[in-house]
Amino acid sequence: MENKKRIRNFCIIAHIDHGKSTLADRFLDLAGQIDKRKFRDQVLDSMELERERGITIKAKAVRLKFFQGDEEYILNLIDTPGHVDFTYEVVKSLKACEGAILLVDASQGIEAQTVANFYLALENNLKIIPVISKIDLPNADIKRSQDQLCEIFGFRKEEISLVSAKEGKGIREVLERVITELPAPSGEADAPLRAVLFDSTFDPYRGILLFLRVFDGKVNVGSDILLMHQKKTYTVEEVGIFLPQLEKKDSLGCGEVGYLWCNIKNPADIYLGDTITSSVSPTLLPLPDYKRLSPMVFCGIFTSSPKEYPLLREAIEKLRLSDSSFVYEPDNLGSLGYGFRCGFLGLLHMDIVRERLEREYALNLLLTSPNVRYKVKKKDGEVINVESPHQLPENSYVEEVSEPFVKAAIVTPLEGMELICDLAKSKRGRFVKMDYLGKDRLNIIFELPLGEIVIDFYDKIQSLTKGYASLDYEFIGYRKTEIVKLDLYLDKKKIEAFSLIVHKEKAESKARAIAEKLKELIPRQMYQVSVQVGVGGKIVAAERISALKKNVTAKCYGGDVTRKRKLWEKQKEGKKKMKQFGKVNVPQEAFLEVLKM
Repeated sequence: MENKKRIRNFCIIAHIDHGKSTLADRFLDLAGQIDKRKFRDQVLDSMELERERGITIKAKAVRLKFFQGDEEYILNLIDTPGHVDFTYEVVKSLKACEGAILLVDASQGIEAQTVANFYLALENNLKIIPVISKIDLPNADIKRSQDQLCEIFGFRKEEISLVSAKEGKGIREVLERVITELPAPSGEADAPLRAVLFDSTFDPYRGILLFLRVFDGKVNVGSDILLMHQKKTYTVEEVGIFLPQLEKKDSLGCGEVGYLWCNIKNPADIYLGDTITSSVSPTLLPLPDYKRLSPMVFCGIFTSSPKEYPLLREAIEKLRLSDSSFVYEPDNLGSLGYGFRCGFLGLLHMDIVRERLEREYALNLLLTSPNVRYKVKKKDGEVINVESPHQLPENSYVEEVSEPFVKAAIVTPLEGMELICDLAKSKRGRFVKMDYLGKDRLNIIFELPLGEIVIDFYDKIQSLTKGYASLDYEFIGYRKTEIVKLDLYLDKKKIEAFSLIVHKEKAESKARAIAEKLKELIPRQMYQVSVQVGVGGKIVAAERISALKKNVTAKCYGGDVTRKRKLWEKQKEGKKKMKQFGKVNVPQEAFLEVLKM
């Protein structure tokens, strides 16, 4: 068991792409924990998807051994994501720490998620070390970033460290500040065990691994533990630490971060944020639970084959072990069969879950159009939640509908202000206020319908500002609205997967856009295909996909024209039969494109 006075638990928080994972790489390199021959960038980003996209999706923990003089210190680092869709990972990480490094890209300055993460750290009473990264870049503006940190967060200039993780500058100084400025863990080594379960993952050979931070007491191999929220007891089979690979230990003591294996097989037995204590002499005071984030975006996930449904169910249960912000419930959607209605924190979160399910579990999936959660008051007084188009009652049964609104903070250069304001107005947004961040950046606050921003709003503000704007938002409540359901018909057959809910004012323009897009994306068939989009049974947009022509008379070199007529008539009858009994082939990219509209 380690001396808690020489333990520091800290995380790195920042806006997306400000250099968190690269800084973590340099810390590992300086501590000498990675074999030079095996070293690769983004060491802690172990998921293939993270490395491909260049973003952190899951928070990762690693123990660093660092010497200051003759003293050896244990530094437990947690690398966190920066995208707003993965805020829950940051929330969990902060609960396991006493301090945080607030990282700001010298070329970008303070952005929306920088502000959000700073206040999250303050709410959790963390000591914050401000650091400016990427000082080696040609377009780095160190003075601007320093001024912003001082003006917005109240830091003093001499408190701000400067680093270049790429060139290794300033790395040792930051780790020395972690030791001298961040507090050691509090807690009593002799008190009953009290630890927080902050993450979990599924090991195909051993079942579920629990990630924990010990606040009081210690946990040993062979001891009996109680999960207080779930009221379940287990015997500890193995404990250990992250180096970043797993390394066994005999025990984890007060202040330590590590993992625990106790032969749990059922994902339903796990509750992230649970307090782990001894079942023999339990603590009387459980640790505070996490602030739970509600799903913002909902969609249906179905398999292309009904036979894969049990595999999908098993995959979703395992995936949720490492992503508790993802929620699901069984669903049945007519032509698509059985699947799951799933809730996500945002569209990127939804896309990541889809890719993980397809890659890690070899599933071929179909997603329905994403929606937010509407509240519908029926004429009989009943209020229901509507998360998908097929749950929306007929208009004659509805008294009023409310949609979720968010307060959105957009950080943009001065020259992007007018374009951003025009975009927000087109999304039914209401301007609230505007603050200057230094001399050349603005933080503009709008109130917007969530349904208007979850699809492509972030991409559009990035495009309008050449990538220099950023977005953060928080839920503020429900407001009355008027919505309708759009239904797609291919050859007069309703395609449930394409149904979506839109605001009444935008129904016709959206319908036309969908019909035109599908005309482009659906391959031509051997017969003419009609594409129709309707509202409440009334068709408001229509397109036709012309038939693929096949020259059936090519083999007739001259000769009697009646022979050719017979072949043409035969082809015509064949196409009628195909139209009657055949199915239109809709490629997956057509679904994905409509999702983004």
